[in-house]
Amino acid sequence: MTIRLYDTSARQIRDFAPLTPGCVSIYLCGATVQAAPHIGHIRSGLNFDIMRRWFAYRGYDVTFIRNVTDIDDKIIKKAADQNRPWWSIGYDNERAFNDAYDALGCLPPTYEPRATGHITEMVEMMRGLIERGHAYEADGNVYFDVRSLPGYLSLSNQDLDDLRQPDEGASGKRDPRDFAMWKAAKPGEPSWEAPWGRGRPGWHLECSAMAHKYLGEEFDVHGGGIDLIFPHHENEIAQAKGFGDAFARYWVHNAWVTMSGEKMSKSLGNSVLVSEMVKQWRPVVLRYYLGTPHYRSTIEYSEESLREAESAYARIEGFVQRVTELAGQAVEPAAEVPLAFAEAMDDDLGVPQALAIVHTTVRQGNSALADDDKDAAVARLAEVRAMLGVLGLDPLAPHWAGEQEQGEDLRHVVDSLVRLVLDQREAARARKDWSTADAIRDQLGQSGLVIEDGPQGPRWSLGSR
Repeated sequence: MTIRLYDTSARQIRDFAPLTPGCVSIYLCGATVQAAPHIGHIRSGLNFDIMRRWFAYRGYDVTFIRNVTDIDDKIIKKAADQNRPWWSIGYDNERAFNDAYDALGCLPPTYEPRATGHITEMVEMMRGLIERGHAYEADGNVYFDVRSLPGYLSLSNQDLDDLRQPDEGASGKRDPRDFAMWKAAKPGEPSWEAPWGRGRPGWHLECSAMAHKYLGEEFDVHGGGIDLIFPHHENEIAQAKGFGDAFARYWVHNAWVTMSGEKMSKSLGNSVLVSEMVKQWRPVVLRYYLGTPHYRSTIEYSEESLREAESAYARIEGFVQRVTELAGQAVEPAAEVPLAFAEAMDDDLGVPQALAIVHTTVRQGNSALADDDKDAAVARLAEVRAMLGVLGLDPLAPHWAGEQEQGEDLRHVVDSLVRLVLDQREAARARKDWSTADAIRDQLGQSGLVIEDGPQGPRWSLGSR
C-alpha cells in the first residue's frame, strides 16, 4: 500500500510520491530557543520522529533536517531582561531542547543547522529576490513585496485584502502587508554585515534559506505545528518561490497540546516543562502519551490521561518482560509488522489504529501464556517488538533498556518484599481462606501493584498510580 499523508496545501489526504525514488527529504521547523521546551514544543519532534521511522521501515533513505532558530526578537528581549549575551540564552535552551528530544527517544536529525550559521545564504536569497522584483530595501531593512507573487496565501487560504501581518516594528514598508526579511541594526542588538547595512535576518527568511541549502530547490515534506501555517510557512513559500525554488511538495502539520482548551504556551503561563515532567514520569511514558494520539488531533493535557498512558504502557511492558523470561533469551523483532498495523500507518500515520493492533497482539500473547503455549507467545512478542520499534517504544531497545536498568536494583528489593506477601496469600489460598487471600490482593492493589495468577504462579507488576 502507498503511504498517504494529509497535505495542508491540498486540504486532503494524498498518495505520497517521492521526488527521488527510494528517498525522502523532510524539513521540520525546529526550536526557537528563547526558553526551555515544554511538552507542546516536543510533540512536533515526536510526531515527525515517528514519520521518519515509518518511512525508514518502508525502505526509504531519509534525510531529516530540523533547524534551530537561535536569533529572533524574543531571544534578544530575554537577553536584555537577564543582562546576558543573546547567544548564551540560545545555547542553553538549545541544549535543553536536545536533552528533551534525547530523553523521549527521538532519533537525531541528519543535520540540525542554526540560523546564525547561514547568514551568507540568506543574503544571497535576498539579493536574488530583489533582482527578481519580489523584494526591496528601505531604511536598511529588506521587505518582501507580497503583491508581487501570484498565489501568495494559498497555503493558509486567506484573502490578501483581509491580511494583517504581525507588527514587526520596522519602517519603510510600501505596503503594511509586506514582511521583513532583514531588519536594520538597532543599538545594542546583534547584527551582521549585508549589502543594505548591518542588521539581522527575519524569522521566515531563515528557514527558506536553510531548506534550500540542505535540500535543494525542491524536496518532499515540510513539517511543523499548525500555528506556523501563517505567517511563517506562508512567507517561507513566498520567499522560496520568488527565488525560483519549487520548494515543498507536501505540507504536514501537527496539532497542539492544550491546557483548559488553550494552546500550551510560555506567555500564557500554562506550559509544562519537559525537564520537570521527566522527574515525575518515566520518559517512555511521556513518549507514549504525546506520540500515540493522531498527529492532527489536539491533546488536552491532564494528569489523568498521563496515568492512563502509564497503565497502558505497563501492560505492554509486562507482556514483553514475561515472554522474555519464559524464552530465557532476547526475542528479536519480527522482520515485518502485521499487515493491519502497516495499513494503519500507511493511512496518514494512523498511530491510534496501529496502537490498537499492538494491544490486540499483546492480549493474544497473554492468552498464549495462560495456555502455556510458548511458541505462540514468542511469535506475538516478535510482532509486538517490531511494531513498538516503529513507534520508538520498544522497552528492549537500547535507549529504554538503560531506563530499566536504573530501577533494577530497587525492583529486586521490592520483588523480595512482595514475594513475602504473596507467599502469605498462597498459604491462605492453600487452606481455602479466600477472604484473607482476597484482602491481601486488594491491599497490594491499593499500593499500585497488579497481581496476575498464571500457570507458573502469581506475578506482580506496577499498575496505575
